[in-house]
Amino acid sequence: MTNNIVFLRKNKKQNMGSVKKAFLFFAVILFAVSPFLVKASESHTAEISTHAEEPKTQREEIDEYIDHHLQDDHYFSLYTDKKEGKTYGFPLPVIIIDGGVKVFMSSEFDFGKNTVEKDGQFYKLYHGKIYKTDATGTLNYDEHHHPTNAKALDLSITKNVVGLILATVLLFWGFIGLAKTYKKGANNLPKGAGRVLEPLVLYVRDEMAVPNIGHRYREFMPYLLSVFFLILVLNLLGLTPLGFNVTGNISVTICLAIFTFLFVNIKANKDYWKHIFWMPGVPVPFKFVLAPIEVLGMFTKPFSLMVRLFANITAGHTVIMGLIAIVYVLQQQLTLGGSIGVSMLLTTFLMVIEILVAFLQAFIFTMLSSLFIGMAVEEHNEAHH
Repeated sequence: MTNNIVFLRKNKKQNMGSVKKAFLFFAVILFAVSPFLVKASESHTAEISTHAEEPKTQREEIDEYIDHHLQDDHYFSLYTDKKEGKTYGFPLPVIIIDGGVKVFMSSEFDFGKNTVEKDGQFYKLYHGKIYKTDATGTLNYDEHHHPTNAKALDLSITKNVVGLILATVLLFWGFIGLAKTYKKGANNLPKGAGRVLEPLVLYVRDEMAVPNIGHRYREFMPYLLSVFFLILVLNLLGLTPLGFNVTGNISVTICLAIFTFLFVNIKANKDYWKHIFWMPGVPVPFKFVLAPIEVLGMFTKPFSLMVRLFANITAGHTVIMGLIAIVYVLQQQLTLGGSIGVSMLLTTFLMVIEILVAFLQAFIFTMLSSLFIGMAVEEHNEAHH
């Protein structure tokens, strides 16, 4: 396999020249999924809840739509037809652990209008969360209008989970094809999506793992490749009409940051711990001052990884949705064609920026992870102190 990679690097121009074609092929696969989902969703329409509320302003409607897009959901909603009063999409499985495992489809909630009874217990869906309630669906609120009802342990297949599953399938499909190419011999070039993956694999190895970790880089390559391509694919899926926002979910970025934290501290050598708790070459009184700061730094590093990825992706999606909303805001001042043109121009420009951000955030998370791991496994030379 090593000889094969060396040979492929000699053919770098040929590989990179085919990246564009393979990327377009990869993108077509992603967008091809959308029509099938739309078609399947037509048999699972549900009317929008029509509660007696005060009419919402245009800004409130836009803010609510953006918030709904950014949040996770028990439904895979594709679009809403306000004239017909229907939302097109399909329900996802609800899995609750509450005195046993309860499995049913989210369509039973009817977008929060119905109370679902399972094994003598009642559940209500409210703002994306499932609460335990009574037969009438009563919810109790605090002074901030937040429900105080107990929540069941929710392990449902939500929209973000679907996004993770889809990203996993795409990664397995791409890397299995790349692995089959390597098995055929050193003179075979990757085909299809493999022509995109192979240069990126080499880039992660040569520009991140080797410079930051050193001779032990092979030990951490599986994790670095996994986190790089997972974030990259999830970010790109978030730019498709499927509307995923997986890396904009704080729970996902927390999990990724925790894995980096575990790799850093489990694989760390004695020099790493010595520099944290009893830094060599520093006067003893200062060692007691620096130790708490270094311990705090152990946790601020993964925290920065978590916040950086979450904040950048969330901000990007918010701005894109806001620019798309211009078509509705300006429809009174401009013609429909003019407002659409302004919105499309700004959205297209920002979409190009978001594609760059998708790659950049995957690069930054992986680069910093490799840097933190390298600092933990580095063998320090005491002669420098």
